[in-house]
Amino acid sequence: MSDLNWQKSSYSSESANCLYLAAGPDRSIKLRESDEPDVVITTTPGGLRALLCGIKEGEFDHLTR
Repeated sequence: MSDLNWQKSSYSSESANCLYLAAGPDRSIKLRESDEPDVVITTTPGGLRALLCGIKEGEFDHLTR
């Protein structure tokens, strides 16, 4: 996984709690968190799109309260 080009959101600070994304060679999307960089979640572009749309629509706001 070290050969992936991990990208962090410009909204993330330099501290912990950062989410990183990378495109896999098989068109998959890889996600990891700065606190656990060896734990990687794999999804599809459509799965990531659905997650981002849900976040933008506020579907998960109740989890942050």
